[in-house]
Amino acid sequence: MAKKTTFLKEFFKEKKVVGAIAPSSKILVRTMLGKLDVENAKIIVEYGPGTGPFTIEVLRRMSPDAKFLVFETQESFCQILRDKIPADPRLEIINDSAEKIGEYLHKFGFDHADIIISSLPFTVIPNPAKTNILNNTVKFLDRKGIFTQYQYSLNAHKLLKARFKKVKVKFSPFNLPPAFVYTCTL
Repeated sequence: MAKKTTFLKEFFKEKKVVGAIAPSSKILVRTMLGKLDVENAKIIVEYGPGTGPFTIEVLRRMSPDAKFLVFETQESFCQILRDKIPADPRLEIINDSAEKIGEYLHKFGFDHADIIISSLPFTVIPNPAKTNILNNTVKFLDRKGIFTQYQYSLNAHKLLKARFKKVKVKFSPFNLPPAFVYTCTL
């Protein structure tokens, strides 16, 4: 219950960066991660983990020698993740913008990410930051990699279609609120 209260407080305090009133449901997590080859990925990136529903499932599935970079701008959510997840050498919780994906990939010895998972609320992120995040996602995603993103509307479809060769959309009605899941490839 404490994490839901924290989530709701952050939503009302930071509406421009926290896009949901509750953490993602287990069904949404399964829909987003369903067909991703997390087990064989060497480097996975997550944007906007919040309280960590995707983070925990990725850690459960990923190989022992993989690396997982998690970008969260809200320090309170970073602290929740640090408290919730036991020390894991595969995980780096980064209190910084997803715009800096290239900088951190290089810092940890990678050129590109195999998988990028995003919970960022593109409808409330200012256009310059949104453009930088999406352009850097394309730039630093492996040519055979997958970008997956959920949103609460279809507004991001045009943004993603302009950058990715293939964009598939699924609807996940059992989430608060219901969500659209985008799976994108270059």
